[in-house]
Amino acid sequence: MPLNSSDDNRTDSVFSSKLTPAADICVGLAILCVVLLSVLGNGLVLVICYRRREKMAGSELLCINLAVVDFLCCVCFYPLPILSSFHHVWLGENITCVYYGLGCFVCGLCGMFTITAISISRYLKTCYSFVNTVWLKGSNIWLICCIIWLVSAVWSSFPLFGWGEYVPEPYGLSCTIAWRNYHSSMKDAFYVICSFACFTLVPVLLIVASQCLILYKVSRFSYSLSAKGIRNNLRLTEKRISVMFFCISLGFVIAWAPYAVVSFLFIFHKEPWYMAPEGFVLPALFAKSSHIYNPFIYFYFNKTFRRELRCLLLSSYRRLGGNRVGVHVSVDQQAPHPIHIQLQERGCV
Repeated sequence: MPLNSSDDNRTDSVFSSKLTPAADICVGLAILCVVLLSVLGNGLVLVICYRRREKMAGSELLCINLAVVDFLCCVCFYPLPILSSFHHVWLGENITCVYYGLGCFVCGLCGMFTITAISISRYLKTCYSFVNTVWLKGSNIWLICCIIWLVSAVWSSFPLFGWGEYVPEPYGLSCTIAWRNYHSSMKDAFYVICSFACFTLVPVLLIVASQCLILYKVSRFSYSLSAKGIRNNLRLTEKRISVMFFCISLGFVIAWAPYAVVSFLFIFHKEPWYMAPEGFVLPALFAKSSHIYNPFIYFYFNKTFRRELRCLLLSSYRRLGGNRVGVHVSVDQQAPHPIHIQLQERGCV
């Protein structure tokens, strides 16, 4: 197992926070805000998707997978660094470190692969509609999601068998892959380089290339229609959806870019403290913000999500007693009941 050491002092120093107590509390509160916002936003996305599960398209199924990844990561793993920040030491030491590092690495890879799959599927739908019609059906999308989880879990489990290891980060209140093991053995060097090249660099290049081609294709087609004086509402909707997925992909890449750069630089420095602990904690917190903004992007760009959210809020309000009472006074003096009271439930049309 990683971090086996007979030196107790070394173990204590590795799992102790390198930040001040005030900074630890700020880090814990920041991660707590990320967890609350992510659980609220992604929880609403999952509830809305469940309500309209029979009408889901292929790309929306991938969005569900991304929401599941963000939701599980915040619920199952982020409470550990929150509690550790308030105690100024990593709680549970080696066991929880491996648990947290493994789980977050699986979720990180799943998020990266899901964003890549969304970008490629949108590219195929925009530029090759026949391929989208034949191959990108619901059953195939579910198969892609299963493959994403399987590949992420298998690759993340290699450190448990000696290829790499999970260790505390330099500021002491989080755990990740031991990037500096690049200098220790060929197996660890191979794992670290493949993690960056095959599971970070290549997906990012695919995301950027596919999104740029999508925007170019949609913009070119819209310009050709505008030049002929034709207004195509279908293409306007397609352009809006393309911009939505572009924002999701771009936001994910921007959020994780500082952390990836800092980790990549950490590989080539044999000195353990070439950067202040704050230099590691700020990119890590910025990367965690990627769990927050996807639901807001959905609700801003997608009218269906906004309509379903209004229906959900109205139905919840109705269940809490938000009924409407109507009073009607009859002008007919011969009517046996001149006053009619009607109870009407508010629903969603």
